Amino acid sequence: MASEFELSRNITIGQYVPTASFIHRLDPRIKLLVFTILVLAIALNTSYLGNFLGLLLSIYLFWASKIPISYGLSGIKPAIPFIIILGLLQLIFQGSVFSGGTVFFQFGFILITSESIRLVIVSAIRFVEIILLSSVLTLSTSTTELTHAIQSLLSPLKKVKFPVHEISLIITIAIRFVPTFAIEMEKMMKAQASRGADFGSGEWWRIIQRTKDMFPIIIPLFTIALSRAEDLILAMESRCYTPGNERSAYSVYKALGRDYIVLIIGLILSSLLLFYPFPF
Repeated sequence: MASEFELSRNITIGQYVPTASFIHRLDPRIKLLVFTILVLAIALNTSYLGNFLGLLLSIYLFWASKIPISYGLSGIKPAIPFIIILGLLQLIFQGSVFSGGTVFFQFGFILITSESIRLVIVSAIRFVEIILLSSVLTLSTSTTELTHAIQSLLSPLKKVKFPVHEISLIITIAIRFVPTFAIEMEKMMKAQASRGADFGSGEWWRIIQRTKDMFPIIIPLFTIALSRAEDLILAMESRCYTPGNERSAYSVYKALGRDYIVLIIGLILSSLLLFYPFPF
């Protein structure tokens, strides 16, 4: 039962682990740019082999970051119910769209073919790859670095009066609060379990019942989120934060030769995933 409440240990997105690896020392702008193009390439690749190579790349990046892959895989655990539900919905409702291949089952509008099964498997692998890549990015990049990276990459939009700094700040705050809310949710689940609440016995086939059991903590979690937001507003106001004003930066990032090499490798791998005709 204890594993039911270890949410904070299974949330890798938004955490930062300073291991002083090669990935950590890269320019955050280059890391964010390579991450973006890799995610786009993976999202558009529909082959088994292409997504398998993307999965191997994600695992390699954990090794290069000196972060245990077991820790990265633990971040997939909370997403397993969503992956299963998404797979079932795709298997039932996408058969008529991807009607090619061998037909395995047909009943009314439900059509299960080899193509729809391929879509389910590829989508599940793709989901895992994106979670692992997102985890590597945040585990190897601090919140400050991520904020500056987003702001720098979006800076050309300032010419059209786009609120670049505000948007980058919102994105990084949202990412940073993912593990914070996981910890708060874990505390509430433990508190209610000590009062006799039941959050399911842990069997994966009781996903619907376990989801219904989570409803009582949604409202308290929203209340905590609003309280945290108010505290953050007061903290920013006490530091004289004014939206829209030009702000200086303590750290000025400068890309080195190794950063450009990583960018070129990222572009080559993304092009390979996008345009290479994988046999299967």
